Amino acid sequence: MAEKKKKILVGGQAVIEGIMMRAPGAYATSVRRADGTIETERHEFRSILEKHKSLNIPVLRGIIALFETLKIGIGTLQWSADKSMEDLEPDKTASKPGTLAKAASLLFALLVGLGIFFVLPLTVTTKFFEIERDAVSFNLVSGAIRITLFLGYIGAISLMEDIKILFRYHGAEHKMIFAFEGGCELLPSEAKKFIRFHPRCGTSFLLIVMLVSILVFALIDSIILGYVGSISLGVRLLSHLPMIPFVAGLGYEAIKLSGRYGSTAVGKVLVAPGLWLQRLTTKEPDDAQLEVAAVALKSALGENYEKFVGDKFEADTVQ
Repeated sequence: MAEKKKKILVGGQAVIEGIMMRAPGAYATSVRRADGTIETERHEFRSILEKHKSLNIPVLRGIIALFETLKIGIGTLQWSADKSMEDLEPDKTASKPGTLAKAASLLFALLVGLGIFFVLPLTVTTKFFEIERDAVSFNLVSGAIRITLFLGYIGAISLMEDIKILFRYHGAEHKMIFAFEGGCELLPSEAKKFIRFHPRCGTSFLLIVMLVSILVFALIDSIILGYVGSISLGVRLLSHLPMIPFVAGLGYEAIKLSGRYGSTAVGKVLVAPGLWLQRLTTKEPDDAQLEVAAVALKSALGENYEKFVGDKFEADTVQ
């Protein structure tokens, strides 16, 4: 019988010229500066779910975890962007964008994302397909359009040189987490032995959310059609938009199930789309990028590193 591995909350995210790694109690971001040095910023962090156990219930915990991940991810990405700007324009570090400007940029990006991946699929399906009264067909078509747009977007940006570097750091993150899970020393020479495709990557989460949204939105439309008999584009937008956090929560539960039953047929089906997509979103890293991943994970683990090293774990989540 195979040895059951211990679970541990370890995950990460590629940032500009670096990696953020998250471990129990903290997260750390390491970036490669223009002079070749590695700069690291570490923050203590304790999830709301740890502080308030009553909130740790299915779906709700997923919504909370998603917002916490977004908050950490956006903050670390902005920090890495600031460091990159310092290297590119060292004389202009005093004129960094303020909090209001950053918030405005984030809001704009959010609105553009909602417009492309939420409003556009519903609009196209309404205007070009006469299936508004068929809840299942409508959401299958709009869901297919949404996934196609998403894959097209990933494919397009993957051709950009800066994004290729980002994707190499993404690959480095996965390899270093694999090394940690396997009880290896956090060294580039150890991590490079592992593959770059991780079954618990957040890439799987994005695709699963899009698939789950088809089912949830079809159910909502069926209820509205059952009571009213018709449904307009405006009603669909207003009824679907508030359900996005709920859909994300369901997607989170699906990822947890895939991690728990990864060796079963159901688990393999759940992770397969994400593993396929990682062929686009990860690239083979070099030793220098693996070194950044090692520094970030060691920093995140902090004084617990010596306690964990050499033991075998299974990452509860990987971004």
